[in-house]
Amino acid sequence: MTVPLPKTDVDWTALRNFAALRGQLRVSLTPICNVKCWFCHNEGDVPPPFTHLNRDARPRARALSADDYVDVLRELIGAGLRRVYFTGGEPLMSKLARPVLTRLPVRSPDVSYTLITNGMLVRAHQHWLATTGLDKVKVSLHYFSDDSFRAITQTRSSVAAVLDGVEAAREMFERVELNTLIQRENEHELRDILTFALDRRLPVQFIELVGTDFNVGRKPSAVGAQGIIDHLRTLTSDEEVEVSGVGQGRRIFRIDGIEIDVIHRELGRHHVGQCGTCPLRAKCVEGFWSLRMDHAGGIQPCLLRDDLRMDIRSLLDAPDRVPAAVAQHVAAFTEGTL
Repeated sequence: MTVPLPKTDVDWTALRNFAALRGQLRVSLTPICNVKCWFCHNEGDVPPPFTHLNRDARPRARALSADDYVDVLRELIGAGLRRVYFTGGEPLMSKLARPVLTRLPVRSPDVSYTLITNGMLVRAHQHWLATTGLDKVKVSLHYFSDDSFRAITQTRSSVAAVLDGVEAAREMFERVELNTLIQRENEHELRDILTFALDRRLPVQFIELVGTDFNVGRKPSAVGAQGIIDHLRTLTSDEEVEVSGVGQGRRIFRIDGIEIDVIHRELGRHHVGQCGTCPLRAKCVEGFWSLRMDHAGGIQPCLLRDDLRMDIRSLLDAPDRVPAAVAQHVAAFTEGTL
């Protein structure tokens, strides 16, 4: 249901269009993580592996309280945003995870809440996660052996903790999905990950690498999606391409009713306004598909452009003013005037 917006001089068109095209609101609860994946962009903050190598490079300090998160979410959902994703770092490492996720704003049926996690802490938090209003848990599964897990995450832990986290999520939620970043380190395990997903009737998304300044030194690790696409075509003829909406084009396969997505750069992506003249456009495989709200009180339409980040801290005492400020920011972005 569309909620009437206050009659002001604010142009809500760009924000409403973004929401109608299934744009995401990605809410980072913390930049801290329990692994150090080499490719991490940390939703626009300083990634853990970069901090590990450069002790002076610290993530932004937290400025939001649990009440701030809940209040801003309520207002942005009221303004029309419908798809909310909780991210990190690892969101379950945040002390605010429980007070935020157990107090999600009441919403209409077309609003969805998704937790994106590496899975390692799901079992430990299962007692309260089961009481949340989450609609879906999406587990990052970029590995299927201890060797690949340790090579990618740069830890001594075992992939068993991740796989157990998947099972714990399945015990609580009807909708559990996997996402896998395609890379040279796991290319030999992609079929195993696919089999694991199909055996448990879990949708899985295979994603090509998004290059950032933080992972430029590992460019040889980037592997295209054609190999897994060719394999999927041996398993099903049910294939379609989706290039509408926001973000990257995707190739969709269905095997026994299970949806397998492949984010494939050759299908193009949705660029708007500011993207047209962006100096980083050649590196970008995403386009404008999400608004990212971080723990430090910032909202930005692009993880590669910190200069496009707006600061909402001055509005936290009156969260009902946040939607208009965001609408103006998105309008300026799409018009290329930021």
